[in-house]
Amino acid sequence: MHNKTVFITGSAKRIGAYTASTLHAQGYNIVLHCHHSVEAAQTLLRQLNDIRANSAKLVIADLCNISQLAELVEQVNAAFGRLDVLINNASAFYPTPVGEISQQDWQQLVGSNMQAPLFLSQLCKKQLELNQGVIINMVDIHAQKPLKGHTVYCMAKAGLVAMTRSLAQELAPNVRVNAVAPGAILWPEHSLSEADKHAILQHIPLGKLGKQSDIAQAIQFLLDAPYITGQILAVDGGRSISTNSKA
Repeated sequence: MHNKTVFITGSAKRIGAYTASTLHAQGYNIVLHCHHSVEAAQTLLRQLNDIRANSAKLVIADLCNISQLAELVEQVNAAFGRLDVLINNASAFYPTPVGEISQQDWQQLVGSNMQAPLFLSQLCKKQLELNQGVIINMVDIHAQKPLKGHTVYCMAKAGLVAMTRSLAQELAPNVRVNAVAPGAILWPEHSLSEADKHAILQHIPLGKLGKQSDIAQAIQFLLDAPYITGQILAVDGGRSISTNSKA
């Protein structure tokens, strides 16, 4: 047990929750975060603390509201008295067809996918520098290969890719900054038809959906790789290199 602390945004459900459990099993203390999914976050909090007492804390905030972020980071720093890893996982994802894009869409998609990671990184910088810390951003293969009808989301993730590389230079040598770019790991929470799912799988060279463990293992690798910074690790079964123009 090395007692290092990881702060994971959007960690009540899905990949964020799985990653929290994986890193907790490796001995990390975990600061969970949620906004609306309080019940799920509290359930995970209890599970982690039942495994190892006083090893997990929960903070609640709207990451799209910049005015809440300073207080949020104060709570994170106070949770275990140190911060070693920031994982910017929280993400809004939904279509924004051109002609229907609203200011609210911009605030939600850019706010969660680009704005919050930037300001959280800035606010966490001092504590991370003290501990030779790590920032890991969750980007998307569609930052480089845009998904039709999702312009705002793709723009925000592309900005997060650029931010990852820029901060890797600016925060070196005391803080490493990398990103993981998932492909098809979990189907979106909004329903997809079986035909849509089949079409997506046809464009993945490995021919199958990924697992949450694939992402958690990639994150763990980057945490344990002291000579890697400024890199975007695609975990997508080869989808990002597919020659199919619709992939």
